[in-house]
Amino acid sequence: MPAAVLVLLVLAAVAVDASLAFLGEREVANAAAAASNDAAGAALRDSDFYRQGRVVIDPALAEAVARRSVDARGERYLHDIHVDVETDGDRVRVIVSGRVDYLFAAAIPGAPRHADVQAAATATAERDG
Repeated sequence: MPAAVLVLLVLAAVAVDASLAFLGEREVANAAAAASNDAAGAALRDSDFYRQGRVVIDPALAEAVARRSVDARGERYLHDIHVDVETDGDRVRVIVSGRVDYLFAAAIPGAPRHADVQAAATATAERDG
């Protein structure tokens, strides 16, 4: 009977750690989606828009906006968060990566101590009309 309890505890620990990794994946996916949307809307190059009617994203401004968007989320359990921003005309792609520390993995010999998570999202700025 005590062995069965130990096995159940280990399985529960693995389930909790897997849930943390999944939650981390969802958080970076949400952060990337929000950051790309923010950058596509706020990083338009005014000179191109008002003079030529073209929608062009300013790469430097897009990177600043995307980083601020991700930083504002204030994730408590994500560490080593990196934000990469790529622009191409009216499109911006944001890649967010980070690390999620496992809660119970330290008790299992040879188990990884963290999960690396990454997600990317692309947004396109469009001119209406």
